[in-house]
Amino acid sequence: MSVGIDIGSRSIKVVELAKSGDGFQLRGAGAVGYSGVVIDQNTSEQDLMKVSTTLRKLYKDVKISSKDVSIALPESQVFSRILKFPLLTDSEVSNAVKYEVEDYIPIPLAEAIVEHQIIEKVENANPPKVLVLLTATTRALVEKYVQAIEMSGLNVVLVETSLLAAVRSVAPKDRNNVVVEMGARSTEIAVSKGAQLYFTRSIPTAGDAFTRAIAQTFNIPIPQAEQYKQTYGFDEQQLEGKVKAAMQPVLSIITEEIKKTINFYQMETRGDIPNSLIVAGASGSIPNLLNVMSQTINVEVSLANPFSRVQMDQGTARSMGPYAHLYTVAAGLAMK
Repeated sequence: MSVGIDIGSRSIKVVELAKSGDGFQLRGAGAVGYSGVVIDQNTSEQDLMKVSTTLRKLYKDVKISSKDVSIALPESQVFSRILKFPLLTDSEVSNAVKYEVEDYIPIPLAEAIVEHQIIEKVENANPPKVLVLLTATTRALVEKYVQAIEMSGLNVVLVETSLLAAVRSVAPKDRNNVVVEMGARSTEIAVSKGAQLYFTRSIPTAGDAFTRAIAQTFNIPIPQAEQYKQTYGFDEQQLEGKVKAAMQPVLSIITEEIKKTINFYQMETRGDIPNSLIVAGASGSIPNLLNVMSQTINVEVSLANPFSRVQMDQGTARSMGPYAHLYTVAAGLAMK
């Protein structure tokens, strides 16, 4: 059994999988909303207890069996960068990263947890090179996440970034992809070759910004604006397209950042243009959002389905189907 837990700013998602041949068998999945606690290195024990209490209840309700879990850190709190080295051996790359890492991360090395992953050896380049994905975050942040999990009576066996997990669960292996995890407070953007993560970006514009734009335009309370967003979305036929017009400037910010991310990836790697854009997270279900994004970015856009390789009974598949995109990170963690 393998369990992934995704702690968001408004909800917690959990997925338990068992390996089954080349795929997986779903053993349990569930989500619960809560008065969001944004975990950072200064989060109080009282707030961590709120997370722990919510998680314990979710675990019981979904009947998750394993107490060994994998968790994800939000990309907004992680520093990622592609490094280029001459064509070195794996051990030589490790030594090079060790000696040069302080030049690349904005965190004092004594306070940081640093990982690196060789993502490609380009032998036919002139000169040949190795591309390395460097990730770093503060030790204090990891300790806060681990503390929240351990207060729930669980044991953390893996900590990785949310986009690593998202790419693992939904990125097709035969193409270049952009995976966009659009939550409440931030939009996290990944470019991958198949299931190999190459580049990441996080921006503080997402679902809440759409809601605020509607509330200001119509002069209505936030809960009502949230209903408008989920009911009318980007449908021009609804309310004379006024809800779409209110949200369009926010979406323009997001799509421009996606374009910049794609351009930067191409400049850094000389890779092919991604031909698939996959949207995950709660905002992915806003009506007509995917069509508008496709027209704006000019690529195929689809809603994430992290359960495409996961076996489950028909009843569960029907009930989970409309919400599958919410579990992209949790499922990816459980697939590790």
